[in-house]
Amino acid sequence: MRLTVHTFLTLDGVMQGPGATDEDTSGGFERGGWLVPHADQDFGEIVTSWFTKAEAILLGRTTYDLMFPYWSAVTDPDNSIATGLNELAKYVVSHTLTDPQWKHTTVLDGDPVQQVRELKQRPGGELQVHGSCGLARTLHAAGLVDEYRLLVFPVTVGTGKRLFTEDAPASGFTLVDSRVTGAGVTYSALSPAEFSRGSFAVVEGKEAT
Repeated sequence: MRLTVHTFLTLDGVMQGPGATDEDTSGGFERGGWLVPHADQDFGEIVTSWFTKAEAILLGRTTYDLMFPYWSAVTDPDNSIATGLNELAKYVVSHTLTDPQWKHTTVLDGDPVQQVRELKQRPGGELQVHGSCGLARTLHAAGLVDEYRLLVFPVTVGTGKRLFTEDAPASGFTLVDSRVTGAGVTYSALSPAEFSRGSFAVVEGKEAT
């Protein structure tokens, strides 16, 4: 399976609490719900398209606890996101979760890098990470992510959990797909590439790289 990471970001790189004011207040975060004013049909189409490629869902414990009460209560058969989240196999990285209530859920309580590496060896479509900040950082550092799908919203919040932190390994990216929604949200699908550097110089009176 290919490992893909899906997340919503502010312009200043924060991914914490996008969907509700009280979604994730850890660390004293008080600016949750920043996604909601910018959600439109274009946004919905992009997110819905992700789940058509999903073979299984991979979550961190915090995101699992946030998603389970909401999405397990959505029984509308026309909601393909809820159908995917409820019916697909789910894997949760946790050393404390022992009795998951969300159906089709398996707890990964060992070395997350090794266990995810083993899951990737299975045949099928995509193993999709949604949210799960700490897990996504770990997988990025281990070089296990095949594609990032990022929705960047026209808002800054100044503080909060970030996908790429100061100690994250450097990486280049190749643009796979992009789109701008009517509400000004920028969508980018990116595959990791080798980090490269260069410099500018003036050669015979002309700027060159």
